[in-house]
Amino acid sequence: MFPWIHGWVDTERTPQTNTRLGMALAFVAGATNAGGFLAVHEYTSHVTGVVSTVVDSFVLGHTDVMLTGLAMLISFVVGAMTTAILVNWGLRRQLLSAYGLPLLLEAALLLLFGVFGGAMNYATYFFAPLTVTLLCFIMGLQNAVITKISRAEIRTTHLTGLVTDVGIELGKMAYINPANASNPVHANTQKLRLHSLLIGSFIGGALAGAMGFKTLGFVTTVPLALTLLVLVFRPLWQDTTRWYQRTH
Repeated sequence: MFPWIHGWVDTERTPQTNTRLGMALAFVAGATNAGGFLAVHEYTSHVTGVVSTVVDSFVLGHTDVMLTGLAMLISFVVGAMTTAILVNWGLRRQLLSAYGLPLLLEAALLLLFGVFGGAMNYATYFFAPLTVTLLCFIMGLQNAVITKISRAEIRTTHLTGLVTDVGIELGKMAYINPANASNPVHANTQKLRLHSLLIGSFIGGALAGAMGFKTLGFVTTVPLALTLLVLVFRPLWQDTTRWYQRTH
């Protein structure tokens, strides 16, 4: 079932499956980030901006903004912690879906985001802060998944590092080596391609998310959650089958 996504979240990895999974998660992150901004007017994947906001608010005496920023930062960290716990728990039990467990949780939380977003029309003061912290948790959760899978080679929830690396490789590509250079400068075209694909996927996801949330509303979280469920379905089904066979 779903042969095209065979092995995308399996514990046995290849560079190709890492790239494909990274692109899929970057798309989801871009859509979630854009949708989150339309919902709560906050970009929830930009931890650098959150920390800057916390510090600035502390200096200016804006306690409420500072506390909101701290809650966002803590939620992102707890999300990454949760991924580490789930993945290591799954790996110790030799689950094929070890890397998929955080994505399963993310799918459920995206649907919860849709519920919170819809409820904000009735109690904004209560659901808006919950939605912001929930989105930060999701971003930390997802970024930690692909970081752990790819051994820190791929990030999906923010573009600063990716764009920086693309710029570095383009600079190497534009560099003119002297004819007698003993150690010529060469661009890492594989890295350039990978990071360009991730940036394109994030932008595509952001565009789709912004258009979806603008026209359809919070029901847009449903296809995003289904995308993650499709990715994790195969290894989760195999683990469930193995567990059933052992216990019956």
